[in-house]
Amino acid sequence: MSGRLAIIGLGPGDDRYLTREAEEELSSAEALYGYGPYLDRVPPREGQARFSSGNRVEGARAAAALAHAAQGARVAIVSGGDPGVFAMAAAVCGEIEAGPEAWRALDIAVVPGITAMLAVAARAGAPLGHDFCAISLSENLKPWEAIVRRLDAAASGGFVIALYNPISQARPWQLGEAFARLGRHLAPSTPVVFGRAVGRVGEALTITTLDCAGEEKADMATLIIVGSPETRIIARDGRAPLVYTPREAAEVPA
Repeated sequence: MSGRLAIIGLGPGDDRYLTREAEEELSSAEALYGYGPYLDRVPPREGQARFSSGNRVEGARAAAALAHAAQGARVAIVSGGDPGVFAMAAAVCGEIEAGPEAWRALDIAVVPGITAMLAVAARAGAPLGHDFCAISLSENLKPWEAIVRRLDAAASGGFVIALYNPISQARPWQLGEAFARLGRHLAPSTPVVFGRAVGRVGEALTITTLDCAGEEKADMATLIIVGSPETRIIARDGRAPLVYTPREAAEVPA
């Protein structure tokens, strides 16, 4: 009997961000695997096994879930946001590619969720209204030199940039370096949005500009959106400003 593995995006926060498909997959799974804080978001169900693990063992977590599903079980891996954006879907695919042939025969479902950049953008207005990209500042899986090249390319190409994993205790300097690098290509007045824990308790949104962005605090629960030359801030009396990028864009200089 072939098993099933669902890789489920929980969205950025509480249950209101879950899709109906995600709810159905969670309720039908015999076993759940996931990073502890993400797994804690899912209410326990009678008879459903749970396997919690740390945040730097994605490959081992994926392999354990695949092996479990290969026994004929319905298994789910939970992931914050969307499982295909810097998350578990790629880890599972990598293990399938390198693993036993039986894993390729499994029924695999990737269940999308609302990723952090979409949640933060919605709170701010429409900063992703034109071309944009996402870059992780974590150098756990790629060198810092590659991150720098991508920041240069994205900023000089006129993209709005969503920055994931902006800072941690092990690399407190990288966000400042990233802002300095972006400042080589972008005006000091470029809008920057800091969204922390959007959709969860303690949610906070800060709208600033690139020349002041280094003064804001960030952590691994923060998603940062750096605007393009077209991105604008609309001030509103008595209300939070709106940040948006028009759908039309000027030609980017060569």
